[in-house]
Amino acid sequence: MGLKKGDIIDEHKRHPESCGLMIKVMAGGEGFEKVVCCGHELTEEDVIPVFSRGRGRKRGKLLPAVLLDEKKLHPDSCGLRVMIMDGGEGFQEVRCCGHSLRLNSMKEFKYGEERRGPLPETGPAGHA
Repeated sequence: MGLKKGDIIDEHKRHPESCGLMIKVMAGGEGFEKVVCCGHELTEEDVIPVFSRGRGRKRGKLLPAVLLDEKKLHPDSCGLRVMIMDGGEGFQEVRCCGHSLRLNSMKEFKYGEERRGPLPETGPAGHA
């Protein structure tokens, strides 16, 4: 079945004793297989309808607003991109299209930052 943009996976749905990883699908997801966190396999069964902040979530190296981007390492993939919403202390990997996304797939998301390079200078620099 796969995932679609906007889906939210919550580890607490079936594993309330876990670190409470919560991720949101930002793009792609047709080849989604599973997320492995705290030894649990999270699948489409762990999708929740709306974001709900809960207590007992433990953060690890994956801080909120960090993106894991499959296209960064595997350009021929479905392009799954997920954002960490909360939790993640026990995060191990995301499996999609036969690829494993781990901490090396991490990319910081910076609000308000454009994707293009620096602006070119328009004229000679000097003092006004």
